[in-house]
Amino acid sequence: MTIKKRIGIYPGTFDPITNGHVDILTRGSKIVDELIIAVATAFTKSPIFAVEERCEMVLNYLKQHSLADNVKVMKFDGLLVDFAAHLKAGVIIRGLRAMSDFEYEFQMACMNSRLNNRIETVFLPASEKNLFISSRLVKEIAVLGGDISEFVIPEVEKKVLEYYNSHPELVSGSNGILK
Repeated sequence: MTIKKRIGIYPGTFDPITNGHVDILTRGSKIVDELIIAVATAFTKSPIFAVEERCEMVLNYLKQHSLADNVKVMKFDGLLVDFAAHLKAGVIIRGLRAMSDFEYEFQMACMNSRLNNRIETVFLPASEKNLFISSRLVKEIAVLGGDISEFVIPEVEKKVLEYYNSHPELVSGSNGILK
């Protein structure tokens, strides 16, 4: 009897990846045999980093946290359920921070189930220390000159600050230069 490998997908834009994402992917990697971090091209959003840069940042996190054993990084565009089916993944892992996340994620899970009922969505609540972290807030703090080092690894912090330093028109503050 052959045991089927359980493949899970943790999708997102990861623009940039944060300690909150790593919390979810670390815990998600324990419930599947293989976890694929699916970095979306995000045609409906306006990411500050190209998909290749976001994949590179995720890989840096994996190396720094020694999470590469059963975790892979892939970029994708199109429907998540089509990507999951192509990879023979049976589980989509999503993190939840607040009730507002639940409403959106529940709607997405129902739609994904309607499109492909062989793929289940598993919700993981954010840990208490990461409950408030989001990529959007990390970028907002950075653009306003705040310290983001508590929320991302140094390599990601450097990339975010480099981005905003090269786009002074986006920066708030007296001199348009970030730390």
